Amino acid sequence: MIEIERKFLVKFDAFKKQATSKYRIVQGFLNTNPERTVRVRIKDESAFLTIKGKSNTSGTSRFEWEKEIDVADAEVLLKLCEEGILEKIRYEIPLGRHTYEVDEFFGDNLGLVIAEIELNDENEAFKKPDWLGKEVTGEVKYYNSQLSQLAYKKWKH
Repeated sequence: MIEIERKFLVKFDAFKKQATSKYRIVQGFLNTNPERTVRVRIKDESAFLTIKGKSNTSGTSRFEWEKEIDVADAEVLLKLCEEGILEKIRYEIPLGRHTYEVDEFFGDNLGLVIAEIELNDENEAFKKPDWLGKEVTGEVKYYNSQLSQLAYKKWKH
């Protein structure tokens, strides 16, 4: 139940042609406390309740627990979430032994595109496609829970 992932900004949209699947995601947070976040997510026709713990110092690892729930229940829970519901399209791009998940955000986070890769070990090697940009692993402002509170459009660019 420990999630190990690294995050990167995306430089251009060539990843879309490499994607093997894509999903519409709507998600909100019942709790955005840095010690633990509680997320409700609807991903196409499925829904999930997820609890994540605090990240380690490097930002690569943290506890994660997830359970599939009824979509109708998720829709009700979304109404109880803190302000700042996120909407995005997630693209899955297999590369070598890994799969990149690239999130293209909409609404108040329009213009932000983030790639994540889950690893089995913090020091595991992985292939980096040419569309991968600056690494933002551990930069709290790129956490979805933070994007729901301070949207990308409100950042000073």
